[in-house]
Amino acid sequence: MTAVDRWTLPADRIPPAWFNVVPHLPAPLQPPLHPATRQPVGPDDLAPLFPMALIGQEVTTEPWVDVPGEVLDILRTWRPTPLVRARRLEQALGTPARIYFKDESVSPAGSHKPNTAVAQAFYNKQEGVTRLATETGAGQWGSALSLACALFGLECKVYMVRASYDQKPYRRVMMETWGGSVVPSPVDDPGHPGSLGTAISDAVRDAATRDDTHYALGSVLNHVLLHQTVIGLEAKEQLALAGEGLPDVVIGSCGGGSNLGGIALPFVPDAGVRLMAVEPSSCPTLTSGRFEYDFGDTAGMTPLLAMYTLGHEFVPPPIHAGGLRYHGDAPIISNLVQAGRMEAVAYPQGTVFEAAVQFARTQGSIPAPETAHAIRGAIDEALLAKEEGAERVILFSYSGHGLLDLGAYDDYLHDRLEV
Repeated sequence: MTAVDRWTLPADRIPPAWFNVVPHLPAPLQPPLHPATRQPVGPDDLAPLFPMALIGQEVTTEPWVDVPGEVLDILRTWRPTPLVRARRLEQALGTPARIYFKDESVSPAGSHKPNTAVAQAFYNKQEGVTRLATETGAGQWGSALSLACALFGLECKVYMVRASYDQKPYRRVMMETWGGSVVPSPVDDPGHPGSLGTAISDAVRDAATRDDTHYALGSVLNHVLLHQTVIGLEAKEQLALAGEGLPDVVIGSCGGGSNLGGIALPFVPDAGVRLMAVEPSSCPTLTSGRFEYDFGDTAGMTPLLAMYTLGHEFVPPPIHAGGLRYHGDAPIISNLVQAGRMEAVAYPQGTVFEAAVQFARTQGSIPAPETAHAIRGAIDEALLAKEEGAERVILFSYSGHGLLDLGAYDDYLHDRLEV
């Protein structure tokens, strides 16, 4: 009898409420500060950028937040996503560990990002907003928000980090196909490779100067991580279907923290489950940054957040994992790392692509460069289990496919990749 390696749930089993980790954090979150006064921001300070429903979710301490029916109806077109056992990868590694991944690449945009894009577009539409402005690194978030805006009849303006705009033209085509308008960032310096910090400045400036426009962010903020918890909630139920208890370790790649938060936060209350963030060594926010208040953008227009940061003026090298090129991290993720509840590791992109190719040649799927960081972490955990002769259950987030990132693979396979 052939072993089952894929667990799905029916559409009516999508989580009806998001899991709020805030009541379970090791220490209270420090409040965001106003960029001018350095005093805690209030709802009125955020109202020019976000709808009140999202501002409420940003500060709520309720343990669960209901998912609106209209949002559920759209999410059901691809959710629940599959949980897959990477059995062929296990065999190639010769490990006693059992490796599972949550396949978020099955969304229309090919990543986990629509989980929050749909919710954000819905709440803005409800408040009468007709246009959203945002930034995007590698293009996954810009693609997801363009999709969500198309579904709710909103305009979408995307400021794409220039390095990725040049490296990944088909991401731009995706956004434009869904009706998004895409420009390279920074808009005022064509010679600058850009960063998520500069693109955020461009998008916030856009939203703050137009009455018809709000700003949408694809990572970092509490409400974004909240929306992503559908990933971990589904995974918990699917692991039980697979005959497993709790995993030993939960792994996600980390730039701002959205897909990591999505897979890991529902496991925070579960003692004994290790949580691991994997980041690029060229932008090692959690492993080499300082925990302090810093701006979320380069120009200093956003509220100051208490987070691990490399400094808001830091511009990382133009690596292919554009979605991980951010100087800061989500306050929630930073809180967990500072308290020791979450671990962090960093890898250079050469060893990350080595893991990506090994995954592709065993499991078949070609991962996004961002996702490959989580795969590298999972492989190393599996090899450690082999060394120790220990059975171990490893869960990681397969946050997106790499079918629009083949230029990066071309560079790796032909020794043009800067390692």
